[in-house]
Amino acid sequence: MEKEPLKKAIGLYDDYCHGLVDRREFLKRLSVIAGGTAAASALLFSLERRHAMADIVPTDDPRIREEDVKFQGATGAVRAKLARPKGDSKLPGVVVISENRGLNAHIADVARRLAVEGFLALAPDPLSPLGGTPVDESKAIALIGQLDQQSTIKNFIAAVQYLKTNPASTGKVGVVGFCWGGGMANQLVVNSPDVIAAVAYYGRQPAPEDVPKIKASLLLHYAGLDDAIDKGIPEYVEALKKAHVDYQLYMYEGAQHAFNNDTNPDRYNKAAADLAWTRTISFFKEKLKT
Repeated sequence: MEKEPLKKAIGLYDDYCHGLVDRREFLKRLSVIAGGTAAASALLFSLERRHAMADIVPTDDPRIREEDVKFQGATGAVRAKLARPKGDSKLPGVVVISENRGLNAHIADVARRLAVEGFLALAPDPLSPLGGTPVDESKAIALIGQLDQQSTIKNFIAAVQYLKTNPASTGKVGVVGFCWGGGMANQLVVNSPDVIAAVAYYGRQPAPEDVPKIKASLLLHYAGLDDAIDKGIPEYVEALKKAHVDYQLYMYEGAQHAFNNDTNPDRYNKAAADLAWTRTISFFKEKLKT
């Protein structure tokens, strides 16, 4: 496929993943771009494969240990990936909350990146109550929409408690979330006073009346080309200031929603992602390691 149609297909797929077009409309447009239904099916397979091809820290990296774990949540057993650097030192914990695609290869990789930086990183599978994150990404997106929000928040609160009481933990816990997970990170700090530091990447903001409940320090990353999310910033900032919440906010001009996801070449912005990640690690080290 030529470069320009492929770019359009990637952009369309990303809009579908973020709920901007439904599946019927997505497949209709993809068929037009690809030049037919058969070609669209092959292209869709290629697009879905992109999300498992960008590991920065591989699972067999000699610096870390990664394992599958379960903890008890409000809905029963919650599956998760747990990553940590090798050694016996106690470490601060960080809960990693996924985009609306569930616990996929990219999010597991993010947990390993945190482990390399000296954190005990836990990436829960939010779709555990529905059988776990499926391989088919389109099904994962649909399932995320079926989750009960309050039960999901309680499951993430349980993740915080899992890390806080883990024998390998110092008891200090932070959270980082992306897209859907960024909004969930904002909800988690409203509902859990045990979170010390939270980083929300382009996440929906909590209700202003809930902001005074926040005890955590916040680091908020936003994309300049993200009107749907950015429209909630002024009200959020006003509420944060009024409640005297410790926060830092960065706007990445020229970057799009999901700019951190390096499995999405159409939206990934390396300069913005690298700067935001550097700030994230510095923030967690300041708030959780001192």
